[in-house]
Amino acid sequence: MKNVVLIGMPGAGKSTVGVILAKVLGYQFIDSDLLIQEQEGCLLKDIIDQRGMQGFFEIENQVNRDLETENAVIATGGSVVYCREAMEHLREIGTVVYIKLSFDTIDNRLGNIRQRGVVFREGQTLQDLYEERCPLYEKYAHVIIEAEGLGMEELMERIAIEVMQ
Repeated sequence: MKNVVLIGMPGAGKSTVGVILAKVLGYQFIDSDLLIQEQEGCLLKDIIDQRGMQGFFEIENQVNRDLETENAVIATGGSVVYCREAMEHLREIGTVVYIKLSFDTIDNRLGNIRQRGVVFREGQTLQDLYEERCPLYEKYAHVIIEAEGLGMEELMERIAIEVMQ
């Protein structure tokens, strides 16, 4: 088992569960959004403001595509599924786990979504984004975890069981 790559909507719990999972597996934890911020020297929302969506996706694709690590839990940004090269690379270096939640749960968990650096097109709603991304998450995932109603510990245990098989 090389790496565990977590994908899913913003608010799905990728970073939160990723930290716990890394501790349990004895892996390092990597948050690819933080790598992007580190590389660019600014917040995700500022990158989106300055470079636009396409510019952000180019950076996100490059950072995730160039990631070389072993024995890591990698929490990706929700928009990484728009980056084909990055997703192909992540599938090669690890097991891609989609944390699947209902739209209502995602909607309830997200406060000020724009502060989180979530990438929207003009006039796009969270529902539109959810419907657009879910098929992409399912396409790239090796494993889909139905996370509805699970606490973080239960979610972590489900992922650990799946990836250790």
